[in-house]
Amino acid sequence: MSSALIDLVWQSTLETLYMVAVAGIISALVGVPLGVLLYVTRPRQILAQPVVNGILGIVTNVGRSIPFIILLVAIIPFTRMIVGSSIGTNAAAVPLTIAAIPFVARLVEGALNEVPPGLIEAAQSMGATPMQIIMKVLLPEARGGILNGLTITIVALVSYSAMAGAVGGGGLGDLGIRYGYNRFNPTVMLITVVVLVIMVQLFQSLGDYLVRKSDHK
Repeated sequence: MSSALIDLVWQSTLETLYMVAVAGIISALVGVPLGVLLYVTRPRQILAQPVVNGILGIVTNVGRSIPFIILLVAIIPFTRMIVGSSIGTNAAAVPLTIAAIPFVARLVEGALNEVPPGLIEAAQSMGATPMQIIMKVLLPEARGGILNGLTITIVALVSYSAMAGAVGGGGLGDLGIRYGYNRFNPTVMLITVVVLVIMVQLFQSLGDYLVRKSDHK
């Protein structure tokens, strides 16, 4: 493998990591609170607001139902407004983030579903406020599930980032399409796939380790 190809692979790997990191951090910062809201605003929950819950549920479901490749193209005007361009890693991070937020929210909601209702009732009987229940009961009890959900999201973002290469998003997907597929170079395609597989395995292993460390049961 030539030094030029090594440089291309290295640069593309860094671009992919950058896109995944930006989208992962922002989607966690927005998606986790959104998932908590989806849970606590349900009927008969600690902050029951059926109307609010219904609106949040519809918005989340719409966000999850749009295929990423369509979302990627559909929000190009919004992407240009945010980062000033529709190509490159910064541009690709916008649809990646938008796609990941509802995904994270539903996974967090699912993790909170696993918290025994008795714990919430016990906290309420001791006079805990809704915020105290969220911070001291729900989130600590669901920590392992939330971390597992974030791991699943990061792995999905790696796949989505490769898809973004189809429209000039940069990263390993762009490398595979431009230098592998378009130039009929199976070596570049193989290298791209191998790097992506290794990246996914590393993220999954790290996530599994954090889940095990956080499991206090």
